[in-house]
Amino acid sequence: MKFGKEFAAQMVPEWQEAYMNYNYLKSLIKDIQHSKQRDKPPPPPATTTTPHQIKRRHTLYRAFSGLTRSRHHQEPFSPNPDIENQAILVNPVRSEGSNHESYQTTFLMAAEEGGVMELDYFRRVDDEFNKVEKFYRGKVEEVLKEAAVLNKQMDALIAFRIKVENPQRLFDWSGEITRLASDVATSTAQLAASTPRGVRASRRAAMAMDVIEEGGSSSQGEHSGEDDKDEKEKEELVGRKVKVEKPEMFRGSRPAPLDVLSRVTMNQTVETPVSTIKGFLNVPLQTELKFSRENLRKVEEQLKSAFVVFYQKLRLLKSFGFLNTLAFSKIMKKYDKVTSRNTLKPYMKMVDNSYLGSSDEVTKLIERVESAFIKHFSNSNRRKGMAVLRPKPKIERHRITFFMGCFAGCTVALTLALILLVHTRGIMNQPGRKQYMDTIFPLYSLFGFVFLHMLMYAGNIYFWRRYRVNYSFIFGFKQGTELGYREVLLVSFGLGVLALAAVLSNLDMEMDPQTKEFKQLTELLPLFLVLLVIVILVCPFNFVYRSSRYFFLVCVFHCICAPLYKVTLPDFFLADQLTSQVEAIRSLQFYICYYGSGDYKLRETSCTLSDVFKTFNFIVACIPYWSRLLQCLRRLFEEKDPHQGYNGLKYFFTIVAVTMRTAYSLNKDVNWNWKILAGIFSIIAALYGTYWDLVVDWGLLHRNSKNRWLRDKLLIPYNSVYFGAMVLNVLLRFAWLQTVLNYDVPFLHEKTTLALVASLEIIRRGIWSFFRLENEHLNNVGKYRAFKAVPLPFNYDEDHKDL
Repeated sequence: MKFGKEFAAQMVPEWQEAYMNYNYLKSLIKDIQHSKQRDKPPPPPATTTTPHQIKRRHTLYRAFSGLTRSRHHQEPFSPNPDIENQAILVNPVRSEGSNHESYQTTFLMAAEEGGVMELDYFRRVDDEFNKVEKFYRGKVEEVLKEAAVLNKQMDALIAFRIKVENPQRLFDWSGEITRLASDVATSTAQLAASTPRGVRASRRAAMAMDVIEEGGSSSQGEHSGEDDKDEKEKEELVGRKVKVEKPEMFRGSRPAPLDVLSRVTMNQTVETPVSTIKGFLNVPLQTELKFSRENLRKVEEQLKSAFVVFYQKLRLLKSFGFLNTLAFSKIMKKYDKVTSRNTLKPYMKMVDNSYLGSSDEVTKLIERVESAFIKHFSNSNRRKGMAVLRPKPKIERHRITFFMGCFAGCTVALTLALILLVHTRGIMNQPGRKQYMDTIFPLYSLFGFVFLHMLMYAGNIYFWRRYRVNYSFIFGFKQGTELGYREVLLVSFGLGVLALAAVLSNLDMEMDPQTKEFKQLTELLPLFLVLLVIVILVCPFNFVYRSSRYFFLVCVFHCICAPLYKVTLPDFFLADQLTSQVEAIRSLQFYICYYGSGDYKLRETSCTLSDVFKTFNFIVACIPYWSRLLQCLRRLFEEKDPHQGYNGLKYFFTIVAVTMRTAYSLNKDVNWNWKILAGIFSIIAALYGTYWDLVVDWGLLHRNSKNRWLRDKLLIPYNSVYFGAMVLNVLLRFAWLQTVLNYDVPFLHEKTTLALVASLEIIRRGIWSFFRLENEHLNNVGKYRAFKAVPLPFNYDEDHKDL
């Protein structure tokens, strides 16, 4: 693989704008190469010589270059060949109002032919390097601040742990306090003599920060080895005559061990409906410390998650510095190859001396985080601790692909068998056709809707991965537990096989001629299948992707309990998906009616004529839209964002439209006013929803965009895909017209027509999902948000005072 592709593949998607633009600089080098080839004089005419003469001329009569000849063919008697052949000078420049230095390259060969292009090339290289270095410096400052915060959290955790586990025991605090970045100050002094002035100035601030120290007292044997190591490091530093601030200088200002708890309160990191109601009523939340093992476990889990996320950020930041340094080396080497100059060495010397190349705060922090995490969260078991900090990448297993292929083949075979069986037996032409479509078809259409939705989701995952949309981060999946498209297809095809097998069994109907009752076992198959799916979904055992099932159930519960939970992207994304499954939810309502009333014995639908069932027809159809409306109102109340109010208005219009359409479907032959009202509100809701999809959710239809009527940034290289998706969205948005205009399709049953319209809405939602998440990904990229904020368990009083 070429370096450019490998470089792009290893980028952090949300930071890609901060990386060096390798392809752009490479294109500038190609322009320089084409310019030199165009201006190169034609070669002299070839003379007729024999091959033997050519060989002697190039071997026997050529001067011996020597074993130590420079690779750049310098003149052997030049007094200072490096200066004479030097093409660039790189100098640090400090701009007004800036505390950091930038770097500017002076091209010394600008007077030569084609020098203007090379001058522009170095100007672009400097811009790229200063951009990378500025971003890296800013991120390092962020992680240093986070290290100080985690340091204070560890102080409170250790004191809390002492209070819970050893409430009456006198403790040697100096052996237990752990500090995250003690080596930051030490490394600052070690590099002070060899780094630029800007780097030294920035590192002096790190010496004054409160850092976690892995030291201990000699009275505790388990820390004696670490003490000896720290003492040796101090002796080495003294031997080098480097002045270092000792950690003991900061201990004098620290409070006594357990006095930390007097300045600490508990953060309400886990939101519950009760806490939401108290917050709405301005009731003060309980923040006092309660020293119990249950609270200790919760605090440890929260801090453990915070350490894992912080460690991942450090690793990505280290990778960012390494990849960009390597990219500058590669691009300068390519430039030297094209121009036959010697710029790699001086430019990379500048890179190595810059903050990007010489800073080692991140490396030291990584070491300290590993040490603290292993000691305090994995009982000093390094293998266990590193398995949490560095989980192994998810391996695509061959058995997943194998079983997915088997289930897919079985699904296709069963579908063909069903079609052939219905056609050869003429089942749809028999007198019992209407009875079958009114009773059995709604039962099995539920699985068809779920199967289609899962197929669309699997397709979205495939294209999200292809275009590097970080869907696992956006949804907040735990690392290593996110499902790939193969896993989703495996589950969907498995469900399809079970549903189709049950459908085939229901085609062979056995009815008692005396009681007119059908065989109960056959009639109960759909119910057994639904119960099986529910049991698998809520099963606590670790099989069939337990973490994903649990994540799904939590999101469903949050949607049902809206607005009592804080609205996150997975919650409202799932609520939007459920708005496309109204017919599936109605099928669940029919299950309760059909089997609860005993109609399944005679294949009747008498329960659907009751007033209770008709009332629930209205309620069930509005549940997903009502949940989404409440989520918008919650966000409007919390974020004070008027866009959430406009979004809620969209769902309000949809609720009215769905109510009118339901009323019309129940009173088609009674009152035509329902049809007029249903049409008017449905058109308003469809137009409003279409505008919101295209402009807000997809971020398209920008007249002054670089891509006219689209966005400035697009992941798919073909603009026609976006225009096609917009047209398709509009067409599928108005698929509900069939339910209002009541088109009569002679070869389709009414239930089949409703199922087709519902399937079109699921397809529209699947297309919407891809572009919605693409837009969310680009927003995260624009704000460099590669990690979610992790709630911390403790809150210090001085933090509130600073605010």
